[in-house]
Amino acid sequence: MQRKVWAEENCPMARAVDLIGEWGSILILREAFAGVRRFDDFQQNLQMSRNLLTTRLKKLVEGGVLIRQPIAENAKRLEYVLTPMGLDLVTTLVALRQWGDRWLFADCQQPARLIDLQDGSVIPPVQIRAASGRVVSPADIGMEEIKKAGN
Repeated sequence: MQRKVWAEENCPMARAVDLIGEWGSILILREAFAGVRRFDDFQQNLQMSRNLLTTRLKKLVEGGVLIRQPIAENAKRLEYVLTPMGLDLVTTLVALRQWGDRWLFADCQQPARLIDLQDGSVIPPVQIRAASGRVVSPADIGMEEIKKAGN
């Protein structure tokens, strides 16, 4: 069965899943946020086949989440670096990690905690807030269609 492509759908979530939702892509991003840049290090850390890792990295590069750049000036070897678009995924990855900690591990069995490297404090749970600062619950979230010019 061929995978559905959602890259052209009129839905931001469908397009995001198309770009970063394939098996292993989120874990590649986890590694990139942890400072991994070289293909061999991604492969060693993730234990992913070279073909699959190549395919996932290529898609993340083509989608603008990562860039390939020389390891050093005039070097032939390349490394993968998060772009501003990729760096903007930090909230998504932290939220996913926190959800996994809460729901997929027994109490106090999480393998590690996310901390602020500046002061050592634990990163608090990600919350959705209204413009006023009020915490927004799922029941408070709606969608409003944006009117296009000329309609």
